[in-house]
Amino acid sequence: MKVFTPVLVFQKIPSGRGRDKSSIQCLECFGKNLYIGTKEGLIEYITVNSVSGEESLSVREVGKRQMGRSGAIGQLTAVPFLNHLLVLWDGSVTALNMFSLEPIPALKKIQNVSLFYVSESVVQTDSVELIAASAKRKIVSVYKVCVDRWECVRQVALPQEPVVLAAHGTCLCVATCDRYLLHDYQSQTTLDLFQHNLGKQNIIANKCGKGEFILNGPGNLGMFVMKNGTSQHPPVQWPDGVVDAAVHFPYVLALQNQTVHIYSILDQQLKQTVLLQSAKSLVSTEESVFVVADKEIHRLSPIPLEDQIQELVKRQRVDEALTLLDRVQDLLPKDSYKDLHKNVICTSGMIQFYREAFVEAKELFIKGELDPREIISLYPAMPVVSEDFTPQTTAVSNAKDLWTLSRDDWPTFQQYLSFLDDFLREVRPTGQGQICPRDIDSALFKLYLEQAEYEKLDQLVSSQNDCNLQMCVPDLEQHKRFFTLGLLYQSQGQHFNAIQTWVKIVEDQSEDPLHISVFQHIVNTLSNLKHKPIIWKFVDWVLQRDQEAGILIFTKMHASSHIMFAPEEVLTILTNYAVAMILYLEFLVNELHSKEEKHHAMLSSSYVKWILQSIEADYSNETSREEMRHKLQMLLWQSSLYNAETIYEQITSSSLHVEKAILLGKSGKHKKALQVLVYEEKDQQAAVSYCWRTSAGRDGKFTQGMFLTLLQIYLESTHHVIAAVDLLNQNAASFDLVSVLRVLPGSWSLKLVLRFLCESMRGTVHDKRMRGLEMSLAKVETLRHKHAWMEATHEKIRVDRGCVCHSCQKRLTGPEFLRRPAGELTHISCHGGESGH
Repeated sequence: MKVFTPVLVFQKIPSGRGRDKSSIQCLECFGKNLYIGTKEGLIEYITVNSVSGEESLSVREVGKRQMGRSGAIGQLTAVPFLNHLLVLWDGSVTALNMFSLEPIPALKKIQNVSLFYVSESVVQTDSVELIAASAKRKIVSVYKVCVDRWECVRQVALPQEPVVLAAHGTCLCVATCDRYLLHDYQSQTTLDLFQHNLGKQNIIANKCGKGEFILNGPGNLGMFVMKNGTSQHPPVQWPDGVVDAAVHFPYVLALQNQTVHIYSILDQQLKQTVLLQSAKSLVSTEESVFVVADKEIHRLSPIPLEDQIQELVKRQRVDEALTLLDRVQDLLPKDSYKDLHKNVICTSGMIQFYREAFVEAKELFIKGELDPREIISLYPAMPVVSEDFTPQTTAVSNAKDLWTLSRDDWPTFQQYLSFLDDFLREVRPTGQGQICPRDIDSALFKLYLEQAEYEKLDQLVSSQNDCNLQMCVPDLEQHKRFFTLGLLYQSQGQHFNAIQTWVKIVEDQSEDPLHISVFQHIVNTLSNLKHKPIIWKFVDWVLQRDQEAGILIFTKMHASSHIMFAPEEVLTILTNYAVAMILYLEFLVNELHSKEEKHHAMLSSSYVKWILQSIEADYSNETSREEMRHKLQMLLWQSSLYNAETIYEQITSSSLHVEKAILLGKSGKHKKALQVLVYEEKDQQAAVSYCWRTSAGRDGKFTQGMFLTLLQIYLESTHHVIAAVDLLNQNAASFDLVSVLRVLPGSWSLKLVLRFLCESMRGTVHDKRMRGLEMSLAKVETLRHKHAWMEATHEKIRVDRGCVCHSCQKRLTGPEFLRRPAGELTHISCHGGESGH
């Protein structure tokens, strides 16, 4: 296959004086500018009118420069943005002007150089880095090259004589006489790659891409090596005796003396050979590859990639065309790539499809933007709803009849059905699927229903879809998929039909085991519904079955921010549903933080009513009753938006003593509340907790009064002596010592109250010391302010004959005067007059 076209660019004209021994030694190319170095030390500068055409080229000689009487030009490298041409001749590097070929005086020769390489600076943008190797000293020197100066910034010692050198940034690829190695002169790390036994003329180490080198490895392998030592491409097996290599993606060119071998980097296969006499080196540019021979320079012009790909498709080498197309996508114009992509990808996809390589086929169909109806139409019994569709599938040699396959080889046909599922689901949400959404959804519906893939079917119909109801409803009824039918109705906006279908499932107890949450699904649907009449239609049916689940219809509406029912409207609906009423009132008070007294009063009354009924009927377990009492107590403590006397009247004759105490406390009757807890509830801990809860946020005197009241209640009865002692010992800091000593019975021994007295005395002493400390700190702060005031006011004020009173504008004749904060001076009498005025 032809991928490059050779064109003769330059031919050295014989001198005509005997045997011409002159020959071309090296070449540098920049745009249309070519610099030719000869064996005789001559540099020729020519321009070529067209670098891309295959016709005869017009070459114009621009200038020449003889470097010396003898000696070959070793290397030429152009540095365009500096306008420099670097020349290796006679063991030294010289800088010339690119256009005049005159030496640059400011840049002196760099001596003892056997080869060099120019790399872009990784730090600065106004310079390049010249990496020069010295064979005699086994050293690589790094020079910073600017417009008018260069300087050596680093030196790297090598273990052996450098034969070939290339660089990427700070990474050097060096070939010696027996090995290749990588060295990063910034991090000072060296990596040995592999050894070789090549002659010097066969050692190759060239830069070939971003961070990549091409090397001539052992066993005649063209090795691609990244600057970190890894390889992103497999090696290429090329012939023996290769003297140079270059990469022009996606091809690598290997040069023998008479032949250029061109291999694909993608599949490592030989694509073309070009015969050229006496060729010695290759020079790769962005547009082409130059071949340097003794007397001639040839240009290998790549055939446009579009033509290469179309030629491969014509030869039915679709896989090869596809591989090439994918790897060179960035090199093609966008429109050209898109057309080629559709042409090649879809054809390749069909071949893979009939090979049963379904993963590859799906990827190709998606990449090629294949109309999904092309695939649907291949399957038997699959509906194509679009009336204007005509299949235009590209004919391929390995096509199968899926109608016949479905009858003769059902397992294989099942694989084709699985592919259809994967492909349609993948393209459904994309622009490719939007070409025919009704066809895709109808095909998926039919596929899932017939293959009994009910979970996938439910996912399809419960999301937004374009299924045809006239086709789908009879099929679902025939297969008794009523829950799915409801989902389909719901997705099509027919909410009443959907809920009615699910209600029938629940009432008939014909619920599919896979859908045990149909009732919950009804609740979720109603809670998210924005159609009030439908909610009214089914809310009583839901509450009659499950009040706790039914109340979610109203609470979830608030969470989703679409409120259609006012609280009073909901409370009216819930009049006959006690549990739902409590749950909704809890939602209003606890979640929405309602400040309406009615809601708090209704909630507390509902709690009381439920608790009293459960006690009388004994239909609720003890745990539920205690939970409800805890909720009631928390509401009574935290809320102030209820009538305490009304609630107290409701529970007066009940055993809800803790609740009574809370209500008495709300009315300020703390002693009576504590008496209820001590004598009726008989819960000493509850009494202590009441004192702490009531005293929260109040001053210490109130707290002491509450605990003293509780102590006096204990002392009223001889049965509570131990409780009184425990109260004193465990809460000593909450009592006023003097008040306690006044109420303690004279019959008590010191031993009983010893712990209390010690704790109280310790607390009293601590409080006294803290007050003293606070007073001392306050005095220190006062002194600090006085000191600052004195420092600010004790300063000298100069008064001379020119000073006048700020008020009366008369002179200050005596030593007595006043100074205002702003610095003005006044008579004392004037200041007194101003103050009186």
